[in-house]
Amino acid sequence: MATQSEFVSYLLELLAPLGAVHARAMFGGYGIYRDGLMFGLVADDTFYLKADDGNRPDFEAEGLPPFTYKKNDREYAMSYYQAPPDALDDSEALCRWARRACEAAVRAAAAKRTKLQRSRRRRKP
Repeated sequence: MATQSEFVSYLLELLAPLGAVHARAMFGGYGIYRDGLMFGLVADDTFYLKADDGNRPDFEAEGLPPFTYKKNDREYAMSYYQAPPDALDDSEALCRWARRACEAAVRAAAAKRTKLQRSRRRRKP
């Protein structure tokens, strides 16, 4: 079994005040989870946080880029934005950003459940 990167271990240490936060290896990077919801991801030793309409303006105001990947010569952006580099040296600051990302993850999960419930109701005879 592969060991966690030093960077991911460092992030988990900084995020400890949030409670039970853990990392799972995925697609060459790591997903960062709290309460069963992924609120962050690490790719190429860069930390990205979940964003939605509630917190995306904060990332944009700081000029922070979204996580992107290429597939079939096309670039796709995901709903994760780079964490502020200065927050990576300050647990309190990083936890503030991470709490907002956790809130975005909760909202996304609720929206997904609502959509699934509507879909199931439409299928019933």
